[in-house]
Amino acid sequence: MRNYIQYLYRKCRRSFMLICLVSFVFRNISEAQIATSTGEIISNASMDSFLQKQMDSLKLPGLSIAFINKGKIVYRRALGVTDIKTKKPIDEQSIFEAASLSKPVFTYWAMKLVDRGVLNLDTPLYKYLPYPDIAQDERYKLITARMVLSHQSGFPNWRFFPADSSLHVKPGALYLNFKPGTSFGYSGEGFLYLGKVVAHLLNRSLQNMEPVFEKDVAQLLHMPHSSYTANPYILEHKVKGHQDGHIDPTNGLNWPILPSLSIDSNTFNPAASLHTNALDYAAFIIALMKDKGLSSASFREMYRPQLNVPLPEDFRKAGYSTWGLGIAIAQSSSGTVYLHSGNNGNFQSAFMMDKARKSGYVFFTNCDHGNVFNEKLEAFLSLK
Repeated sequence: MRNYIQYLYRKCRRSFMLICLVSFVFRNISEAQIATSTGEIISNASMDSFLQKQMDSLKLPGLSIAFINKGKIVYRRALGVTDIKTKKPIDEQSIFEAASLSKPVFTYWAMKLVDRGVLNLDTPLYKYLPYPDIAQDERYKLITARMVLSHQSGFPNWRFFPADSSLHVKPGALYLNFKPGTSFGYSGEGFLYLGKVVAHLLNRSLQNMEPVFEKDVAQLLHMPHSSYTANPYILEHKVKGHQDGHIDPTNGLNWPILPSLSIDSNTFNPAASLHTNALDYAAFIIALMKDKGLSSASFREMYRPQLNVPLPEDFRKAGYSTWGLGIAIAQSSSGTVYLHSGNNGNFQSAFMMDKARKSGYVFFTNCDHGNVFNEKLEAFLSLK
């Protein structure tokens, strides 16, 4: 009798464990789905169909994309080809230029230095490192890290862009469009200056600060294949950029260099040289969602509107309402979202994060149609 009872116990226990296991699996499958801002579930098949339609209609050579829901990656795809000549398939190891999606990641690193007391958001940067490139205009001494990270430095996006003729700027010279801290002007130059300051504070240079970034950020956030400078893995797995339906640049040089600023593949450019993919960058977004790695005060500063002036009309038309530190802020149908886009011409990218719902997405394309793709994606997700 005792043996029979033990047999029943073991049999029931196995059945109970099996039921629990099946229940756990089905529960996780049901949770691991893309959700719209209104909570509507989008099936993987529906998203697959949407992505293929967009790749065909927009002629996207390649796409790396990931969706996050409830703080976890629930969908990821690596689609298309690395270049239109060889037609080598893109895979999850493929590397893209992040373009301006470099800026939020660098901002995160800067805020870690703020937490350590290495950098102060409101100390004029010239006190750390004078900037000979703009020494002719004393107003630059007003620029702080806060102004750079919220695009209030007064610098142009890049000095080689045409300046207003009323400023009488010599070609190639750095200049200020307005008194720092009084207006908004999107600027890669500001991030470059802050990058030089950070390098100086770390007793490094833009040519050898990458290992510190990897230790402080990439390793912490599980971004093993993300780098601002070239390395063997990046060079082996990087896809080709495309513009106007052709591989660009045609000379085969596959790096966002800026010769006039002495920026090459060995230079850490905080504004535009991050190389990564959707899986790595999704890990960064999840860290933001979960307030990982920074003090609560630093996260509050990142998410807090920093501007006392309205954004320019073109930014407002794009749906942006204001700017935090390193990230744009917008209002969607579900509430406040944080976002950024990137455009190196032959590479375009974007991410969106709904922190309250712990949902969002990130994508990278190797062509000049990523911005249009993002508009289509936002509409599909009912964000606008």
